[in-house]
Amino acid sequence: MSVLRTKPIGDVLAQGESDGGDGGPGLRRRLRARDLTGFGIGIVIGTGIFTLTGIEARDSAGPGVVISFAIAGLVALLAALCYAELASSVPTAGSAYTYAYATMGEIVAWIIGWDLLLEFALGAAVVARGWSGYLAELVGLPTAWFGEEGSVVNVGAIGIVLLLGVVAIVGVRESARVTNLLVLVKVAICVFIVVAGLFFVKAANLTPFIPPARPADGGEDGVRQPVTQALFGLEPSVFGFVGVLSAAAVVFFAYTGFEAVANLGEEARRPRRDLTLGLLGTLLISTVLYIGVSLVVVGMVPYTEIDRGAPIAAAFNAVGAEWAGILVSIAAVAGLTSVILVDLVAMGRIGFALGRDGLIPPSVAKVHPRWGTPYRISAVMTVAVALLAGFLPLSALADLVSIGALAAFVLVSVAVPILRRKRPDLDRPFRVPFSPVLPIGSALACLYLMLNLSVETWLRFGAWMLLGVLIYVGYGYRNNRLAQGSPAAGSRDPAPV
Repeated sequence: MSVLRTKPIGDVLAQGESDGGDGGPGLRRRLRARDLTGFGIGIVIGTGIFTLTGIEARDSAGPGVVISFAIAGLVALLAALCYAELASSVPTAGSAYTYAYATMGEIVAWIIGWDLLLEFALGAAVVARGWSGYLAELVGLPTAWFGEEGSVVNVGAIGIVLLLGVVAIVGVRESARVTNLLVLVKVAICVFIVVAGLFFVKAANLTPFIPPARPADGGEDGVRQPVTQALFGLEPSVFGFVGVLSAAAVVFFAYTGFEAVANLGEEARRPRRDLTLGLLGTLLISTVLYIGVSLVVVGMVPYTEIDRGAPIAAAFNAVGAEWAGILVSIAAVAGLTSVILVDLVAMGRIGFALGRDGLIPPSVAKVHPRWGTPYRISAVMTVAVALLAGFLPLSALADLVSIGALAAFVLVSVAVPILRRKRPDLDRPFRVPFSPVLPIGSALACLYLMLNLSVETWLRFGAWMLLGVLIYVGYGYRNNRLAQGSPAAGSRDPAPV
């Protein structure tokens, strides 16, 4: 038995049309293209635009943070194109995990599945604590139970995770309805921010658009410095085009999560069409909104005076439009709520795919006969995230969300040319243009952004991956379906949908 054994594409396709791996019911096809786009926007537009704009404009890029968002959006779009080809060709739960299983081998698939669980679980926990803080500020709740500082247990974070966990378990259709409503609220307010903010933009605040480079004040070294600096011995600097690129690596966090759409491949009504629309629609809409909002913020106030904590609300306060700050806070609460919900839904699907393949105990992949959701793994992940969000201040670990997503994007990009070579006959409703050049470029761009994260982040990421390898060696290697000689459900291709 080899750790590089691959899962036949025919088995993957047939499995997506059959059951949950234990003879029970499978996932139900209930989602339309607009629901998939809603899930994508629901998880993408969140903490990134409401916080990172101010931090990176003031500390790294100045008004050039607009270019940083555009660069990060372009890299995310390249990865989304690769996701679109694989998701439309192989519409299945598990997304990058399943693609890796069919192309690069079992151990790579397990590592990326383990990586995705880290990304979504940690992302949900971090966002839940942010949600609790925004709600406390909006309605005046006690910071001892809802704040980040001075609290032993964050009751607000635990409460919102448990509540949304119930929504995720009860049904994907109900989750889609809640997400779509929240998305309408925050997109409408983002559009309002752009339109209203344009009246307060001053050209003087946008000059120079990319401030001259200068040495960083008290630049961090050791494990806190970016990997690129550690490798090449570069002098830490801020602003200039180097600052714009460094900021792009950080604000990429604002785009993470769109790959959750690909996890819903077995629940899309017309996956070969709707998954592509959902993925690309999510990235295009989010990128336009991010560029517009960041341009307005740096145009309303000088970048040296932008507030790091609440840059959008503070910008409106600075121009005498305090009432707009309330709308921004409402958008933040709605935005963070949808992020948590989609994170929980995505984790359930990844765990479902791992359990169905036997890499973790198959009993956790059981689908509820009435709700049509993987309720057991969803419940386990909900409780785990609630505990993380309630008891651990996770702000120092937020970069792990970015490195986890970027690692998945690298493998998905590489999987496109590999699968084209292995299965040239596979029906591909959407094809990445200029392959293999564009997929390889996507992989290299994602790797470059990973190298701009700190050594400390890489060490933590490596520790999590090591734990995953130990679990695979101890259980998954001998107990999965391929090792037991039990293929998915045959090798037939499903009928077109």
